[in-house]
Amino acid sequence: MRSALLHVVIPLVIITALSRTSLFSDVHVDLTYEHYAEQRLDYLPAFLAMPCNCLVNVGYILVGLYWLFWGGSIQETQESRYLREVFALMAICYAPVQWTRLATLQRAPAVLDQWVTLPIFAWVPVWIFYIEELPQRWRVWRAAALELCSVLSYGLALAHELGFEATLVCHVTFAVYKGVRLQVWHGDDRSRLHLLQAMVSCAGFVGLKLLDHRLSDLWLFQRLTGHFWSKVCDVLQFHYSFCFLTAVTRRAQKKTSKTTK
Repeated sequence: MRSALLHVVIPLVIITALSRTSLFSDVHVDLTYEHYAEQRLDYLPAFLAMPCNCLVNVGYILVGLYWLFWGGSIQETQESRYLREVFALMAICYAPVQWTRLATLQRAPAVLDQWVTLPIFAWVPVWIFYIEELPQRWRVWRAAALELCSVLSYGLALAHELGFEATLVCHVTFAVYKGVRLQVWHGDDRSRLHLLQAMVSCAGFVGLKLLDHRLSDLWLFQRLTGHFWSKVCDVLQFHYSFCFLTAVTRRAQKKTSKTTK
């Protein structure tokens, strides 16, 4: 777990430091409460000013802790354990990033919130590459290269106002493509269900966030707003991605053990 922790913390510290420089002073980010449909409660402290959108971040921590300590398998290899632990730590670390953005509405946390989303999505194809390469030895350099490209791709946010959104669409599309392809080659009925659940959660994450203000006209979304439910979908997206990837990993490892006997 120490290696996984270093893998997550060291890049996070680096991009946190970079996000606080003037390099990203022109990146388009929303820094007002008007961006969110949930009403700010002035009598609460800043870290609970929008209580629903703030407290929903606890879900990332709970999902991350579950998959970090209890979601593994005694049959997993050292490499698959590492992949699971990194993804779980990413979920745990994302919670304070998003929470800090909501509490402060400052540029640096907003930039960081966008930036860390990209390597999180990129970790799904990294894990899938590992499964596809079985029974060969996992090529670590491919994972490092993919994560590095993902981190550097945030530079598109400097080139255009919608640069981050375009980059995120590419990340999501690539992750979905790799997931569907993996399901076709190595999946079963159980993994198919988890993949569909992850994709529906992803669609909810994107769609509900975009419709945050429009949905606020409906009674159902006035206190628990579209942005809140989009974060719920994001937490579920993490969980079902874990379910899918761990299920297919076990299935692929069983196939590999049979062929090598």
